[in-house]
Amino acid sequence: MVGYGAHGAGDARDSRWARGGAEAVPAMPPVPPAPPVPPMPRRAPAAGPSLEDWLRTPRPEAEPGVWRYGHRPKPPEDPERLDDRQLLGGAALALLCGLLVWSLNYNGYLPPLMWPLDWFTPDSWKGDEVFVTAAYVYYALLAALLAWIFGRIGRWGEVWRRHVRPRLFGTDAGSGPVAAPTVPEGGPADPVLWPHLRAAGEHAAADRLTAEIHAGRMNDVDYARIDRAWQSVRARPDHLPAFAEAVLSRGATAFVHPSGARDLPARAARHDLLTGQVRLGSAPDEDRNPYAYRGVFLALEPALLSTSLLVVGPSAAGKTSRVVRPVVESLALQALAGRAAVVAVGAAGAGLGPDDAYDVVIRLGDPDSAHDLDLYGGTDDPDEAAAVLAEALVGDAPTGPGGQGSEADTRRAATALAQLIGPYRTAHGRFPPVPELRELLDGVPVALATLRQACEAVGDGAALRELDARERQSGRPGDPGPLLADRIALLDRPAFAGFFGTGGTTRPFAMRDLEHPLRVRIDLPEHGHAEASRMLARLLLAQFTTRVRARDERSLFACLVLDDAAHTLTPASVRAIQRLRTANAGVVLGLRGLDEVPEPLRAAAVGAVGCRVVLSGVNTWDGEVFAQAWGREWVKTEDVTHNPDFSGGLLRRGVRGVRTLFTGVRATTKSVTVRTVQRERWSASDLAHKVPPGHAVVSLTTVRGEASPPVLTRLGG
Repeated sequence: MVGYGAHGAGDARDSRWARGGAEAVPAMPPVPPAPPVPPMPRRAPAAGPSLEDWLRTPRPEAEPGVWRYGHRPKPPEDPERLDDRQLLGGAALALLCGLLVWSLNYNGYLPPLMWPLDWFTPDSWKGDEVFVTAAYVYYALLAALLAWIFGRIGRWGEVWRRHVRPRLFGTDAGSGPVAAPTVPEGGPADPVLWPHLRAAGEHAAADRLTAEIHAGRMNDVDYARIDRAWQSVRARPDHLPAFAEAVLSRGATAFVHPSGARDLPARAARHDLLTGQVRLGSAPDEDRNPYAYRGVFLALEPALLSTSLLVVGPSAAGKTSRVVRPVVESLALQALAGRAAVVAVGAAGAGLGPDDAYDVVIRLGDPDSAHDLDLYGGTDDPDEAAAVLAEALVGDAPTGPGGQGSEADTRRAATALAQLIGPYRTAHGRFPPVPELRELLDGVPVALATLRQACEAVGDGAALRELDARERQSGRPGDPGPLLADRIALLDRPAFAGFFGTGGTTRPFAMRDLEHPLRVRIDLPEHGHAEASRMLARLLLAQFTTRVRARDERSLFACLVLDDAAHTLTPASVRAIQRLRTANAGVVLGLRGLDEVPEPLRAAAVGAVGCRVVLSGVNTWDGEVFAQAWGREWVKTEDVTHNPDFSGGLLRRGVRGVRTLFTGVRATTKSVTVRTVQRERWSASDLAHKVPPGHAVVSLTTVRGEASPPVLTRLGG
């Protein structure tokens, strides 16, 4: 489907979530008229270069997590590289020495430097203008020679490259968008001219899109969206005529998102939609950072988020504003380009973006909410619905070693739920709403008798056997029914009246809708309903990990963002997160500390994700888990030993004795031993005390297994 690639351009379900009533782009042909959209500014990212310059800036391959826009690969590391103090101090000393030599020579205190001029100058020339000119030329050559000699000694060239040139031209040693070479304008590879369309013979469509760029009617989201549509056409060549027709008739508004939006209301971070990256921060040029990452920008992208991301940091450390919000914003932009679907979950007012940046905004517990949430995730399978609901209701039960106790409770709870919601669906064609489910779990005789009569009316013997089994198990020791009823009662509150409806009058949002490029925000009622919010967060995580792996079309990247993932991780969800890598999906988990995860799961939770961000202010107990996850590296260490100095004759020993008598410090000799040992990349103490405010230690892993070492990063895109 041309609108959003091979997964489909949208159907009647898409349009229900579109804000403003714009219809989804259907499969081609035919091509419906585009909604009226105002011209877009001629720019790429906010406050960035023009769209033409943005497209022509190269994006070379780089290490995982390196911001590729305008990146300049660093030269191989020089083992003789001096630190800034040694370099600048040596350059200043060489300069002073050169000026001293020149001054002594100019004032005649170094006659040997003048001898060559006297040797090759006839006596008859001395004193006239020719000799004066020759003297000036000689002085110029001598000055150049001295500058070259002392410049080599003082490494002035390295001072220029490391300190002077970046301040004059705005580049650094690792990246420089201004100095990076650009794609030649008008050349065969100029992306402004859409060469891939021309290679396919669609010159008219390419000319139309090029004119849109030059006229300022196209932005970076438009370019990425049309390029995404073109990629789907390459997989389905029979859609090429419809693609060309849509481009010729609509121009930059072709294949617009079902909401009609072509950009977000505002951007809080720097984005590059060609690579799908969002800039997270910059790595300082420090010895703690690997050489390849010093002085470069770090970024996140779907290839990294597919391994899932864990962000740990105390309140006010920047977890939401500097990490989670940029990631959500990047995924929302990619959803507008037809590349991603995002569900952002947080407390009301968490700062995950304005309502206009989303297609669906669900405010659970707010009677003014325009959208609802499907309690069963949109599935039609009673066993799947029961398993997911049981994970949310009892998944946080205390676990034994390895989490066996919790998993056993979850399995028993799933069986009990399936014995009730299966017959209910058979009798009524839908799953039970919250009040009726609570009555069935409580074993209310009237509710059970009514359900039995409904099953007898439809003549389903299997449903009656399920009810018989539930009645036999109820009341026995260890029956999960009462516990499930108590947990589901948290949702059977006046604040949630009207939510989680299953009567068919409304179509609540379900995780199965993530086969389309949706932008969803779910506000949890943490104030006053903290336990219910945690249970709903577990439910959303279980629904997401179950449904995205069952998608038929996985070309669309799907991501669930939990701004506060406290008490949501369970043994089953940790294993499910690891399996998301093959489903082109990932989760972003925000925690204030690892104490919000059950102790048996802490190491497993850190190991299940491929990307980790540890903000400043974590405690040493949390730092120990990350230090073990990042492992050790071989380093060279120097052991310095001081021994009493007994060398020399009587006079030297006497002088040392007098100095010791007056200073109280005994003369010693120093011996240095160099060894290669294994040391933690970042120790627990370093993570707790050596990460400055506004910084974080970041490690990233791609779906192909390419990993970056932990990098100290100054947050702020």
